[in-house]
Amino acid sequence: MYDVVIIGAGVVGGFIARELSRYKLNICLLEKENDVAMGASRANSGIVHAGFDALTGTKKAEFNVLGAKIMKRVTDELGVKYKNNGSLVVAYSEEELPTLQKLYERGVANGVENLQIIDKAKLLELEPNLTDSAVAALYAPTAGIVCPYELTIAAVGNAMDNGAELKLDFDVKSIRRNGDFYEISSENETVECKYLVNAAGVHSDNIAALIGDTSFNVTARKGEYLLLDKEFGTMASHTIFRCPTSMGKGILVSPTVDGNLILGPTSVNIDDKDNNETTPEGLSEIMSKTLAVMPKAPLRSVITSFCGVRAVPSTGDFIIEKAADGFVNCAGIESPGLSSAPAIAPYVVELLKGMGLSLEENESFNPIRKPAHLFREMSMEDKNKVIAENPKYGKVVCRCETVTEGEIVEAIHTNPKATSVDAIKRRTRSGMGRCQGGFCAPTVVEILARELDIPFEAVTKSGGNSIINYGRIK
Repeated sequence: MYDVVIIGAGVVGGFIARELSRYKLNICLLEKENDVAMGASRANSGIVHAGFDALTGTKKAEFNVLGAKIMKRVTDELGVKYKNNGSLVVAYSEEELPTLQKLYERGVANGVENLQIIDKAKLLELEPNLTDSAVAALYAPTAGIVCPYELTIAAVGNAMDNGAELKLDFDVKSIRRNGDFYEISSENETVECKYLVNAAGVHSDNIAALIGDTSFNVTARKGEYLLLDKEFGTMASHTIFRCPTSMGKGILVSPTVDGNLILGPTSVNIDDKDNNETTPEGLSEIMSKTLAVMPKAPLRSVITSFCGVRAVPSTGDFIIEKAADGFVNCAGIESPGLSSAPAIAPYVVELLKGMGLSLEENESFNPIRKPAHLFREMSMEDKNKVIAENPKYGKVVCRCETVTEGEIVEAIHTNPKATSVDAIKRRTRSGMGRCQGGFCAPTVVEILARELDIPFEAVTKSGGNSIINYGRIK
């Protein structure tokens, strides 16, 4: 019997688990995929929004501003790279200037600090690669960038290191109230808990319906992206938005914390909540709209494309509330969900406390997690010391990202443990460079097979039936 079960191991579920692990509780995270951060937390822009976009008085606005303020501390604790690069919402005509003023006034009301509207001269000084047709911009120096899946992996891992349990491949099929506790069942297993948190992302309305709550629904909104080679990662230093519309913040151009340039996303409502396929139409839209604002964008240097699906709630705001005795919905956490996650977590814990959850401090709780990319950032002297202790750190497996065998082995044995090629990719960046795994993937498969003690042919790309090798030919 668990004290608290959380359905969904995305960034919100991960931070809730981490916050709960501060207390003497028996906690379990349930995830229907074979790894954490496999939904919207895997594929988004990685933007820590300043907080001027959400309507004043909403949960979005409250948690966005607070989350952005504490993100630096949180990422320092979790060993995750974060950069306070600032953002710009650019107006490309005089007609869009009132939108900048509206966003400025909303941001001030929301508590965003140091907002300012800058003129064309200042804008082009900050971002000289923008088109000359730009008129002005809203500048938010408190915005930042982070790697969304690294943040999720670190939050879940820190929760696990502090006692939380993770069950993967647990696709919730039914929830039953049995007296004063819940029974949550997949096709193969049932777990019991006193308190249950629904953080199932785009499927959160389906989970809520299992207890009879049909008060909201979630629309799946598809967003496609392009990622450019690191050679061009400095073409923009800030996150650059167009003026927003009812469908979102539009196509952005932004550096990433790992030195690439990201373009996107598109914004299309879809029926299939698990459809994360890119399309020729979507990628063409990104290209044309990027060139309209940054004419010299080197689109021939795209190294990969990907797609994420975000959860758009029918309420127009985050749904974070008690839905039944011992049951909390944390649903419809669309953008700025990544920015808000560290602030949402303590709020959810307080909701649970108000419902009767006893919170006794865990004196052994440790908020600190070792950085995943520590080796590549060491001095040469320190690298030599590490290699002397463990020669596996002296063997470079991924040349594009300079990832060593030692780092890959460490990822396999560090919470939450990597068991597939894509899981290694998300933790170490092996396969994320210019060749996209063309050189390193076979070696990664060999290391996984050895460390997991499974046949070479049993290693998958991303779990399930994603077979890489069907058999040996010699």
